Amino acid sequence: MQTVLPLLAALVGYLIGSLSFAVIISRAMGLSDPRSYGSGNPGATNVLRSGNKAAAVLTLAFDALKGYLPVLAVLIWGARFGLGEGTAALVGLAAFLGHLWPIFFKFKGGKGVATAAGVIFALNPVLGLFTLATWLIIAWFSRYSSLAAIVSAAFAPMYQLLIWEAGPTALALIIMGLLLVWRHQANIKKLMAGTESKLGHKAAAPAPKPVKPAKNRKKA
Repeated sequence: MQTVLPLLAALVGYLIGSLSFAVIISRAMGLSDPRSYGSGNPGATNVLRSGNKAAAVLTLAFDALKGYLPVLAVLIWGARFGLGEGTAALVGLAAFLGHLWPIFFKFKGGKGVATAAGVIFALNPVLGLFTLATWLIIAWFSRYSSLAAIVSAAFAPMYQLLIWEAGPTALALIIMGLLLVWRHQANIKKLMAGTESKLGHKAAAPAPKPVKPAKNRKKA
C-alpha cells in the first residue's frame, strides 16, 4: 500500500497535467488551434500570438494551476496517508510530464513552463518567487520568453541546492529543468540565429487552404 498510493497519486497528477488548456480554452473562445500557428506550441506564449490576451492569461493560469493544485493536495492531505515530500515531488513531476506528453491529445503537448512554475510554487513558494523573478528580469531585458524560460529552468535547481537542500524536490527540479531546456531546442537555434519571436509579437494567421478552380462545364 505504501508503494501503491504514491503511484496512484502520480497517475492522477499525470492525468491532470494532460489537460492541454491552450487547446481547450482556444476552442471554447472560438480561436484557432494554437498548434496551427506561431511556434505550434500549445502554451500561453503562443496563444498570446493570436492577439487574444484574455485567452493567453487564462491558459497561463490554468496551466500553472494544474501543476500547483495536485502538489498542494498531497502536501495538505497526504500526511494522513503517509505521503510526504517525495510523493509531492513525484506528483509535480508527473503533472509536468502530462503537459509535455498529454494522453488526451495524442501525447503532443507544450514545453511545460507554466506547469513547472506551478509545481515549484507548491513545493517551495520562496523558490517559486526567486524563479519567477529570474524569469521576469530576463524577459524584461531580452523580450524573449524562451530565453527567460531556459535561464529560469537552469537556476531553479541551483537555488534549491544552494539555499535549501538536496532531496526529492531538488531531483524533480533537475529533471524538469533538463526537459525544459530540451523542449526549447528549436528556440535555442532561433535565438542563436536571431530569428526567435519576441514577447507580444502577433503571429500571422494560418494560411487558408487553396480553393481549386471549378472546371468549366461543356454546353450540351
